[in-house]
Amino acid sequence: MKHYLILLAGLIIFSCGQQTATSSVEQPAVAPQGGQSTVVDDESQKDVVHIAINSPDHTTLVTALKAAEYVDALSNAGPFTVFAPTNAAFEKLPEGTVESLLKPESKDALRNILEYHVYVGVLTENIIQDGMKLNQVNLENVVLNKKDGKITVNGANVLGSARGSNGIVYIIDQVLIPPPAK
Repeated sequence: MKHYLILLAGLIIFSCGQQTATSSVEQPAVAPQGGQSTVVDDESQKDVVHIAINSPDHTTLVTALKAAEYVDALSNAGPFTVFAPTNAAFEKLPEGTVESLLKPESKDALRNILEYHVYVGVLTENIIQDGMKLNQVNLENVVLNKKDGKITVNGANVLGSARGSNGIVYIIDQVLIPPPAK
C-alpha cells in the first residue's frame, strides 16, 4: 500500500510539472519593449517629460532628453522639479553647441547639463526663498532668487510653471551650465 501512495504522489507531481511546462509555452516569448515613457494615457495628468513633449517651445529640450536617454528616467514617479529651457534659450548658446552636445560621443557632457536642470523633490513657488540653494541631480548647486514675486535660477528668469503628475516644471529663458569639474 505504501508503494502505491508513493507512486501516486510521483504521478501527481509529474503531471503538475507537465502542466506547468505546457502553460509556459503559451506565454509570449518576448516581453514588451520600452519604459514608462511608452505608456499611452490620454486621461491622466501629464508627467514632466510629457509637459515638455507637448510644448512647441521645448522641442530642443526633448531632443536632448532623447539623445541622453533620459525620457524614461523623468517619466518615473519622481518627484522632480525641472528647470526647462525654451528653444530660444538653447539658441542663445554659442553656435554649434547644441549640435555638438547631441553627438553620441558627447552623451556624458549632455547628461551633466540636463542633470543640472533637475532637482529631486517638488519645489513650489511658495517654498522658494531668495538665495535658496538646491543640490541638483548632478550634485552641483543652483541658486534661486525671489524678488517682487519674480523667480530666477542662476540668473535665468522663470517665465512660468506647469504642474505634472510627478513634479513641477519651471520654464526658464537660459540653459543652466554647470560649473567646470574640479
